[in-house]
Amino acid sequence: MANRRRSAHLERHGYANRQKQLLCRRSLLPENYTPGISLKDRRIFLRFEGVASTASVYVNGTLAGKHEGGYSAFAIEISPLLNFGKPNEILVCADNASRPDVIPVNHNLFGVYGGIYRPVSLIITEKAHIAITDHASPGIYITQKQVSRKSADIHILTKLENKYNHTLDLRLITTIYETDGRVKSKLQNDIALSPQGRQAFEQPLTLQRPHLWQGLEDPYLYKVVTQLADRQGRIIDEVTQPLGVRHIELRQGDGLYLNGKHVPMYGVCRHQDRLGVGSALTNAHHDEDLSLIREIGATTIRLAHYQQAEYVYDKCDSIGFLVWAEIPFVNRVTTQEAGNACQQLVELIRQNYNHPSIYVWGLHNEVYIPHNYTAELTAELHDLAKSEDPGRYTVSVNGYGDAGHPVNMQADIQGINRYFGWYERKMQDLKPWLESLERNYPGHHIMLAEYGAEANIDQQNEVTGDAGDCCGFTRKYNETFATRLHEEQWGYIANCPYLAASYLWNMFDFCTPMSSQGGVEARNMKGMVTFDRKVRKDPFYWYKANWSKAPVVYITGRRNRNRYRADTSVTVYSNQGEPALYINGKKAGSPRQGTTSVHFIFENVKLALGENILEAKVQQKDSVIQDCIVWYYHPENETENQTILIKEKEHTGL
Repeated sequence: MANRRRSAHLERHGYANRQKQLLCRRSLLPENYTPGISLKDRRIFLRFEGVASTASVYVNGTLAGKHEGGYSAFAIEISPLLNFGKPNEILVCADNASRPDVIPVNHNLFGVYGGIYRPVSLIITEKAHIAITDHASPGIYITQKQVSRKSADIHILTKLENKYNHTLDLRLITTIYETDGRVKSKLQNDIALSPQGRQAFEQPLTLQRPHLWQGLEDPYLYKVVTQLADRQGRIIDEVTQPLGVRHIELRQGDGLYLNGKHVPMYGVCRHQDRLGVGSALTNAHHDEDLSLIREIGATTIRLAHYQQAEYVYDKCDSIGFLVWAEIPFVNRVTTQEAGNACQQLVELIRQNYNHPSIYVWGLHNEVYIPHNYTAELTAELHDLAKSEDPGRYTVSVNGYGDAGHPVNMQADIQGINRYFGWYERKMQDLKPWLESLERNYPGHHIMLAEYGAEANIDQQNEVTGDAGDCCGFTRKYNETFATRLHEEQWGYIANCPYLAASYLWNMFDFCTPMSSQGGVEARNMKGMVTFDRKVRKDPFYWYKANWSKAPVVYITGRRNRNRYRADTSVTVYSNQGEPALYINGKKAGSPRQGTTSVHFIFENVKLALGENILEAKVQQKDSVIQDCIVWYYHPENETENQTILIKEKEHTGL
């Protein structure tokens, strides 16, 4: 966890105001905030972790500062505007209306909630201190090179400010601690800190025999404590940052290597909202989300489509996920957003530079016309990211199937979103498309950045075709169809080493205020888990069985209880070997293998009229791993037949 001495966490707010409504919050600081006279020679800052989408901060009626962008932090000095020894009014005006010059430029893909929805800190420092207003970064930048188990070259750059009117003779001390508190390394430099402009000081060192950060297998974190002291040793300021020593490399056709060890890139995407709280998630909410992602067996998370809570990046460091972090340059182009896109990318990188979990910076998602403008801006964002952080990859994402689309190939990695069987064509068309990529774009880093289908747990059907019933409010978004699609498509993906990674869209259902689909208002239901986090859908267990080391024996279709076919098939996921299936206590025949080694399909199963108890069992040495569900058969249970039109047009983005 990144910390700063003499900072006070104030309060957390969770407003979700309507589009185009202006929110002003008075008394953000404790009521009648009265800084003592003793603070008159200090610097006082407000640091907001997130205000959506634009913010103006006033102190005693005077503008202290503005910020444009609802997902990144910003810091503003307020000390010149305060009345010391007297009450002060702090006013924050937040507006979440879409604007053509602030990304995202519309609310079409996800809910842009309004207000102050993340923590706010009051930071009080001496006049000389580690920088706070360098895009709200920690002011410390840790770079690592030549990483091996023998040694690692660590370079620590610290930005300092001096608001006295003379040069100060100070001491910069950086200590690297093991997790048990032992000192691994320590640097101490005497410096002369000029009062003219922000100053940067470098401290290079070599760690001998470092304990490497090995992702989920061993997410070992050092603690880096940087202190600014006077020559008598009195600590003036202090910042703590994480250090996970690691080297990440993408090898074409062979995936990602972490410290020379191959890591399977089992990916999910995550939006930060949930039912009842919008974007104002607590740390407990974040913990639950990350626990579910860990349970499904994912190794990597695409934090889409914007910078997420600082707590999430901290937890990903300590859990060991590999993270794709991105800015909200998404869905549409106005040609007025270039400056803000660059600003938000710099904020994303500087605020999160030291997180070992982050391996790639995302530049855009599904933005197109005018193509020349988008391509040039993406190239500019790539160059900017490489200037800010040469050690990480960049990625941009397209919804068109052609990797050579005019806006593509402007980043290190080309991500492509494909929804075969949902927005376009048949689910089986993913396979030849993957083969064509490998054939037409050898030597490229390509990722399947999104794939999936809507799954409404209240809509079920026994018979599914090769294309889903997309799109519209009256359409049937059967969970059974989405389950089959994931079974089919993960079978193709698992056997395609050409893909550098793949990412499920999405881990959780999320809000889409501008669109209502599948019988539910304002909801995208492509999640593996429902919006309230209460139900794990069938596809959740499909991936858990394929990805996780935890034992899984699971019968699909438990919500599809009312059956109308006496002669049916039963699907069981088992990563513990071939299961036995019992129907009302009678053992069924042997299953056939499905698309992967955990996929077992029992065909020609006979159901009795009325209640049927289905049990799947795998005998272990000392125990039995099993699952049990109940189906009710009656021929009158037949649902209305659906006529599905296969959509030939490819997915290009909403």
